Amino acid sequence: MSERAGGDLAFSALAFALALLPRLYVAIAWAREPVWDGHYYDFGARRIATGLGYSDDLIVGGQAVWHPWCHYPVGYSGFLALVYKLFGAGPHVATVANAVTGALIVVVVHRLARYATTPARARVAALLAALSPGLILYAALLMTEPLAALGLVTAPWLLARDAARGRPARGAVLAGVALGLSALVRPQSLLCAPALALLSWRGAGGASAAWRRGALTAALSAATALAVVAPWTIRNCRVMDGCALVSTNGGWNLAIGAFPRATGRFETLRAGDGCPIARGQVAQDRCWMAAGLQWIKDDPGRWLALIPRKLGFTFDHESFPIGYLGEADPGAWPEERRAAGRRVLTASHLGLLSAAALGVVAMPRWRPRRELAAQLLALAAVLGLVALGVFGDGHAFWPLAVAIPLIAALPLPGRPANGGVVGYLAFAVASVALTHAVFFGEDRYHMVVTPALCILAACALRRGEAAAAGQAGDR
Repeated sequence: MSERAGGDLAFSALAFALALLPRLYVAIAWAREPVWDGHYYDFGARRIATGLGYSDDLIVGGQAVWHPWCHYPVGYSGFLALVYKLFGAGPHVATVANAVTGALIVVVVHRLARYATTPARARVAALLAALSPGLILYAALLMTEPLAALGLVTAPWLLARDAARGRPARGAVLAGVALGLSALVRPQSLLCAPALALLSWRGAGGASAAWRRGALTAALSAATALAVVAPWTIRNCRVMDGCALVSTNGGWNLAIGAFPRATGRFETLRAGDGCPIARGQVAQDRCWMAAGLQWIKDDPGRWLALIPRKLGFTFDHESFPIGYLGEADPGAWPEERRAAGRRVLTASHLGLLSAAALGVVAMPRWRPRRELAAQLLALAAVLGLVALGVFGDGHAFWPLAVAIPLIAALPLPGRPANGGVVGYLAFAVASVALTHAVFFGEDRYHMVVTPALCILAACALRRGEAAAAGQAGDR
């Protein structure tokens, strides 16, 4: 393991403290009763903590009948249930746990960034994550995104760390455990398993050996992740009305993004939209899945035309934390304060997204000219998209989220090292864009890759691979 990747533990500890303080303040001073989906996560956690499982009670014939759930993923409620079991279910226990989770994200961002770039830039990544207004406010929200984000950055860090120590197999297994736990919080996390191959490509043996190492790493990590998820899947098969890998909201979400009243963001489905018969959660989700696929088949042009709007709702602003806090405590959040909060969060997010797009572009160098031309072209493309977002009629910044994985994958002359950690992070951004292009968009969904954007932003305009080849550790 290199000194660059293994050192600077003191700064990781400092970053944890720096991140924890504002999150603790928000978690204690601003948190109120959970609202929206947070209500269900909290209710599910309390049921689990009291030994009743992920369930509620139905009144049948005047008697309470135990009724199992799996509509929402169980991971976040399970995490809160463990916290409640250990510390009680007081008014700020969950949000303080969120604050600690947010601070741990900052530590992992710093440790992971040291495998992607220089120690100084890794510190910048940690500071960006520590001071992100959106991530700070999320400490007061009983929502899944920070815990899912922690899993998404922990998996590549564990693999990169153990691969550097000469133990790639152990790293692949640990990465799979982290990704499996993240999938119980957010099932789409499993989409990132193939990208773990990027962290094991470098080494002796040429391209064939690199592909073989990558395939083995991805397969081992994916198998481990599925093994972590398997007990929950078996539980669903046993107690629900059918089998479900993690949850039963995939069909609902597809229908929301495809039904005739679809707008590109969340809309409430009604029985009259296509599944009027009351049935079990699995059967109902399958009904909506079939309906969604049929709507797409009947009018694919309309569904495709909604994709820019879905991506716009996902990446063009950041307002969900303010909306949640305003819903939970309307008196403390009059519209003027909400508007100011939305402006701060959106400006911070869009600035981070713009800088992150530069993380896959090298600083142009005068020699050789071919590399200069290629990186100038990539730089111009990113800056053009930023200008389009700032000055265009629609203020669309979502093309930057699409550009990050595309530019990272292009074999442009003089490009920076866009494999390894950077490649994984670009893939994670692509997974969010693809998921919400298919389903529907809301700004809270980009929060899972905000830590990834912090690392990419800290990597902005690095040296190209050829320029850095003779300078150890300078990336």
